Amino acid sequence: MNTMAPANETSEVTAAAAPGSGRRRRLARLVLPIYTWLVILYAIVPIAVMVVFSFNQAPTGRVTLKWLGFTTVWYSNVFAIADLTVALEHSLEVAFGSMVISIIFGTPMALALARYRFRAKSVTDVIIFADIAAPSVVVGAALLSFFLTLNLPRGLFTILIAHVAFNIAFVVVVIRARVSGLDRALDRAAADLGATPWVAFWRVTFPLILPGIAAAALLAFALSIDDLIITSFVAGPTLTFPIWVYGAVKGGIPPQVFVISTLIFLGGVILAGFNAFGWRRD
Repeated sequence: MNTMAPANETSEVTAAAAPGSGRRRRLARLVLPIYTWLVILYAIVPIAVMVVFSFNQAPTGRVTLKWLGFTTVWYSNVFAIADLTVALEHSLEVAFGSMVISIIFGTPMALALARYRFRAKSVTDVIIFADIAAPSVVVGAALLSFFLTLNLPRGLFTILIAHVAFNIAFVVVVIRARVSGLDRALDRAAADLGATPWVAFWRVTFPLILPGIAAAALLAFALSIDDLIITSFVAGPTLTFPIWVYGAVKGGIPPQVFVISTLIFLGGVILAGFNAFGWRRD
């Protein structure tokens, strides 16, 4: 009888605790989705407002958050403001250029950090994560001091250098995560079949890390095209899209800004969706 008492007590405790744990699980199933959707709405609502009011009439030629009527005139005149168009071209040129350069230099660095051990590896890791964690004001001020020391005129070229400087760290981290998940036996198998390291990279490694490279490229492009703080330090007289918009706030933002921002947002969504669903399908 004594030996059965603990078992009975355990079953009673379990039976008593079961309803409480069940209630907690039901509460978690209710609270977590609500919390998730609230965070999503918090991020999406400002973008939705921008998209909606890009179709709003603006008799004064400036954005107003009072609905005055539906129109598509701003989409047909999206490039009507010459300075804004030039600033957008500068942003696209720098974003594309910094993306390509960061991928070219960041991919070998990610491969080296993920697969090999060398003396300065720990120092390199610290520098990469310090670049990511450093405040934009600090990075911008440091780059400005560097360019002034070299007596390098500030303009589109210095903006490109600055964007590569902060993009390359993000590219390395993203591609390195992809490379770390690869099986090294694939390289050894390619070598056993007679492939040189160069052939093994292009035929085996590169196709496997291509989704990571695409994700890193999209991230680098997005970080570059909307950067304001670092760019404002090193731009000089050159205007980019974020700098132009920041300067136009005092006098009122033209509706074309909402239109261009909407098109950039939709382009990013399309590219991200293609990247996600395209690689998942493969």
